Amino acid sequence: MASTSTPLTLPVLPLDDEVVLPGMVVPLDLSDTEVRAAVEAAQAAARSSGESKPKVLLVPRVDGSYAGTGVLGTVEQVGRLSDGDPGALIRGRGRVKIGAGTTGPGAALWVEGAQIDESVPNPLPGSVAELVKEYKALATSWLKKRGAWQVVDRVQQIDDVSQLADNSGYSPFLTTTQKIELLETADPVARLKLATDQLREHLAEQDVAESIAKDVQEGVDKQQREFLLRRQLEAVRKELRELNGGTTDAADESDDYRTRVEAADLPEKVREAALKEVEKLERSSDQNPEGSWIRTWLDTVLELPWNERTDDTAEHNIQGAKAILDAEHAGLQDVKERITEYLAVRKRRADRGLGVVGGRRGGAVLALVGPPGVGKTSLGESVAHAMGRKFVRVALGGVRDEAEIRGHRRTYVGALPGRIVRAIKEAGSMNPVVLLDEIDKVGSDFRGDPAAALLEVLDPAQNHTFRDHYLEVELDLSDVVFLATANVLEAIPEALLDRMELVRLDGYTEDEKVVIARDHLLPRQLERAGLEPGEVTLDDSALRKLAGEYTREAGVRNLERSVARLLRKVASQHELGEQELPFTIGAEQLRGLIGRPHHVPESAQDPSERRTAVPGVATGLAVTGAGGDVLFVEASLADPETGAAGLTLTGQLGDVMKESAQIALSFLRSHGAELELPVADLKDRGAHIHFPAGAVPKDGPSAGITMTTALASLLSGRQVRTDVAMTGEVSLTGRVLPIGGLKQKLLAAHRAGITTVVIPKRNEADLDDVPAEILDKLEVHPVTDVRQVLEIALSPAEVPVAAAA
Repeated sequence: MASTSTPLTLPVLPLDDEVVLPGMVVPLDLSDTEVRAAVEAAQAAARSSGESKPKVLLVPRVDGSYAGTGVLGTVEQVGRLSDGDPGALIRGRGRVKIGAGTTGPGAALWVEGAQIDESVPNPLPGSVAELVKEYKALATSWLKKRGAWQVVDRVQQIDDVSQLADNSGYSPFLTTTQKIELLETADPVARLKLATDQLREHLAEQDVAESIAKDVQEGVDKQQREFLLRRQLEAVRKELRELNGGTTDAADESDDYRTRVEAADLPEKVREAALKEVEKLERSSDQNPEGSWIRTWLDTVLELPWNERTDDTAEHNIQGAKAILDAEHAGLQDVKERITEYLAVRKRRADRGLGVVGGRRGGAVLALVGPPGVGKTSLGESVAHAMGRKFVRVALGGVRDEAEIRGHRRTYVGALPGRIVRAIKEAGSMNPVVLLDEIDKVGSDFRGDPAAALLEVLDPAQNHTFRDHYLEVELDLSDVVFLATANVLEAIPEALLDRMELVRLDGYTEDEKVVIARDHLLPRQLERAGLEPGEVTLDDSALRKLAGEYTREAGVRNLERSVARLLRKVASQHELGEQELPFTIGAEQLRGLIGRPHHVPESAQDPSERRTAVPGVATGLAVTGAGGDVLFVEASLADPETGAAGLTLTGQLGDVMKESAQIALSFLRSHGAELELPVADLKDRGAHIHFPAGAVPKDGPSAGITMTTALASLLSGRQVRTDVAMTGEVSLTGRVLPIGGLKQKLLAAHRAGITTVVIPKRNEADLDDVPAEILDKLEVHPVTDVRQVLEIALSPAEVPVAAAA
């Protein structure tokens, strides 16, 4: 630590906006009155005291204010400066703490002061030695950049901490304020740290400035070089024009395009169209904006893979392609069979030389329709993998502009080809697998109808001569395999649907979900959770319970989320030290890990808590955008004194469903006597039919027998059996008419724990599409008349009819 000692009385030599630190040697001009007065006073005092060198106090002065610390300086020499003016050479010796003013000889200002002891213990502590080393390294780096190699050696030889810190006073980049801060910092170690920080900041600023200057210089050099090269190129072109009789500047560029077009492997008609555009480019000048449009069009045409086709590996190995489909997707037999049939027919056509017939190749257009999460999109990649083709996905959800499909006219600014052409360009071949994802989400507005533009793309009889508005040349799409995916069949325009082969994906059975979860979902989620295969194992019983009670869906998305949640839980417990690995999850561990089940089948509930525990509630089956689902129908009669006669319907129902309710009511009014129902109640009291989940829109005729059964149960007082669900349209005469979506409805009934299902007799043929394991667990009753439905669905009467009414 620094301390004050050695009292002194010295004349003040003020330094305006300048600072001298100990160890520095500076020349001062004696023509300055204050400087000359201080030097003369010091000389007089030295003569009287017999000292060899006069002493002065060098004090910085900023805006008329003196610093609190000065530097003891000795006058080494008095003579002439380089410019001939009188001057003195003064060396800084040490810091002096300035005290009160006093008197002395001469015209100078005298002050009392005490010299500050700046000694540092030797040897230096480790931290101070490191600081010294860092300062020397920074100073050396800065000095080398300035080319001051001799000063580098001098700095490296300084070992005194105080002297090393004061050496920074020579730095020209320090401001007067920074130098005063160095002067007033008495502790040598703190002063050296301050000097190090100041030097480091300056070097950082210098690096940034050099980087900016370098970038600017490189940019300027590049511009100058480009300018020079362009001028040289113009001069060469000028000479060539003179030799060739004066052709235009655009000729060189057009010659390049002509060479590229002639060298490219293009169809004959495309080549002719491209050469015509090249001729236009040759005739146009550089100022003509059409030239840039032609160049962009030519680049697009030349980038398309007109005659590039990938070899179908599956043509030579149909069994291998089928094995790939089976390995990557469980279930979905209809789609796999259709793809296998396509590959087999394509192989036979190729073997017999029928690859191209009438200009058309053997492409395919399939529409995969099914609820979310059943694997429609991922199936496209598997088809491409099985066939050995390139795969391109085109997302159509929310597309409303027809130009997105057919492209823009070239006259528009920023015109582009349509998504189909861009997909072919991206694939790099003329026979990729193109997945048109979410084709039922295509909209239409004032910009046109994209679904109408898809009619030519997806028509096997037309798409071999497809014309994009931008290209305006024929593009052969007949070898492309188009796979369109949709959730809702009714949302696809009928004309577009007619051009595609429909393949329904109605969802998975519980056994298929277990296989998918075990073979596909679990390995993928183990990797995402950072777990090794075998560290966490899920029993089939746990997977079955997850599929049946924790999730109720046609696909497997929520099942995968549940598996991921389980694995995250186990990984978290292992990191917290609460669970050892490897760990096997059984059905009994699910509740402790992810809570209670969300979907308990009606058959598993207490009889008094079931929704059909009271008369007037029946269970129906419906198809929604998310697959099949169970639908409860509730009926009640109004008080004859307060309620008006008639029919009230609630639950956000469509017109067709409202008409089905009127038909059900009319049938019971006209045939109630033969069914032994108190039909007088229907004439005097208003009937109310409600479909729960009122926020979900519902429509369709298939709930006709369900509403009839609910009203009959209400009037008779007989409950509808809990294990019975039904679907079918009803007529005024009581006939049960066929409906659609039977497979999805039976899958939904199985998921909900239903064991008995009533269906129309005319839908009996559709049972062939239902998996055998589902039919084995369901008792299906095909019926032709509502009376048969009531006999099956209503439980035996336990109370008198009058009491129930």
